[in-house]
Amino acid sequence: MDEPKPIGYWLKHLHNLLEKQFDDTLADLGLSRRHWQIVNTLNRGKATRDELAAALAPFWTDGEPELDRLLPELGGWISTTGHTLALNDAGRAAREHTSARIDEARATVLKGLSADQYTETVRILSVMAGNVEAELRDRRNT
Repeated sequence: MDEPKPIGYWLKHLHNLLEKQFDDTLADLGLSRRHWQIVNTLNRGKATRDELAAALAPFWTDGEPELDRLLPELGGWISTTGHTLALNDAGRAAREHTSARIDEARATVLKGLSADQYTETVRILSVMAGNVEAELRDRRNT
């Protein structure tokens, strides 16, 4: 059975590998990929819990992100004012330190690819996703 594997196989396989790579990269810091996504998202600016959940939802499976479990684990890095969450100085410093590891992990993923190849791969996947989204939308509307 030496037939080439379909795109679905490679997408799922790569997704699983990326999850493992992120978790291994951050394990000694007591962080997971989900923690990183929270910190990295808040690095872009303040957000309410609902805004943060909406920003993270496309990356997390099984419905709503587990923010209620993860946010307290990052409590020393996140300040809350009213309903607004933001990285504090410790959070920004931790993100900076962690970011170097993430950059190395991403470089491993992209090894052997040119910037143009990466851009084209992302474009192709985006088109494929748009095609399926349009078909699903059309099915619901008929």
